[in-house]
Parts: sequence; C-alpha cells; structure tokens
Amino acid sequence: MKVLVVCSGGLDSVSLAHKVAAEQELVGLISFDYGQRHKCELDYAEQCAKRLGVPFDLIDMSAMGKHLSGSALTDDIDVPEGHYEEGSMKTTVVPNRNAIMLSIAFGIAAAKGADAVATAVHGGDHFIYPDCRPDFVQAFEDMQKKALDGYASVSLYSPFVHKPKSAIVTEGAKYETPFELTWSCYKGGDAHCGRCGTCVERREAFFVAGIEDPTEYLDADFWKSALDAAPKQETSA
Repeated sequence: MKVLVVCSGGLDSVSLAHKVAAEQELVGLISFDYGQRHKCELDYAEQCAKRLGVPFDLIDMSAMGKHLSGSALTDDIDVPEGHYEEGSMKTTVVPNRNAIMLSIAFGIAAAKGADAVATAVHGGDHFIYPDCRPDFVQAFEDMQKKALDGYASVSLYSPFVHKPKSAIVTEGAKYETPFELTWSCYKGGDAHCGRCGTCVERREAFFVAGIEDPTEYLDADFWKSALDAAPKQETSA
C-alpha cells in the first residue's frame, strides 16, 4: 500500500512515519504551516522525510490560518499549562484544522497515485479535539470516497485512533524513531517548556510506556504535580 503521511514533526506523526516506512510503501510526508507559534516542529518533519528518503511537501496555509482565530496556537493567547485533559486546553483548538489539512492531503494523495493518507490522531486527543475522534475519521473517509468517486480510491489510515500516547511511544521505539528529533511543545521555544499540556502528556507517555524520555524540558518535574492535580477519572496514558 502506497501511503502519504501527514507529519507535523511531533512525536506521534514522526513515529507514524517510521511505522509506515517499515510496514508499507511510504511515498512522502506532507506538513502544513498554518501560522502556529510552534512552527519549529516543521523542521523536524522535514528532517524525518530526509531520514526516510522520501519527498517532503510543506503547504503554506499561513494566510488562511490568520482567519482560524481564537486559538492559543495561532493568536496572542497564553498557552495553558497543566494536564492535557483539563478544560482550559480547549483554547488550543484550531477550528476544523484536521479536516482542512486532510482534504488537501487526500487531493495530493490522489494526484500522486497513493492508496492512503496516514494521520496520527490518537485516543488522548478525543476529549478536546472533535476532528481527532473515531467517528470523524470514519465520516471523513466516507466523504472522501464521494469526493474522489471515479477518479481515485484513497483510504484514511489512522492506526493510533483508539490508542493512548504511551502506545505510540512503544510503537515508535519498536521502529527506532529518534524521539529527540520530534517536537511537541506548544510554546515553541528553544526547548520543551515542560509545563504546557503537550509537554505534560509527552512526559507522561514515556513514563507509562517505561521508555526513557530523551527530551530536554525547561521544567522537568512539573508533569508530576500536573497529573496529581488532574481529575483521576480523566487521566489517560
């Protein structure tokens, strides 16, 4: 199966790229610049493509991203700190982001003759992001079948959609993903802050998976107190 991977440069999508390269025919990586403050992640996506020896396409959506306002990822709004599933993390939603990106990716995949588009949405995203949930994944694939009917047949490959982030760490390690060459922090500084939701989730995932975390965090211990403060019934691995 020829697969085009949507790769942000984060731990999840880089791990997915390595998994696809080992199990399928990886035909390329596609990334999107939507004006995110943590734009440094895109450098890691390009490095991943070079490492795996496949084409890298960066789609400039920065002009469009200005209209997807109200998110801490694109506007001058403080990035919330603490556990990823706290209500405050909803300020990191960029409306319809995945739906827009996947639509573009499916068009490119069809033009390239690919059989599938791979996305690294996972179980830990369901609470906050509606376009990461299993029902969205299924509905989007059904819509694309109609959109490309008679022209191409492209499926949506989302192997992590029912899995926690710790399982992605385990999969990434299996396929020798260089975790130090991935980026998660929403604040986009010179090093991972260790305090934002994605940093806490990343640190927790390595801990649960029992795999050493090579990431440099400015605050390496905050995640423990963040987990202690999080509602126990909402804590996911």
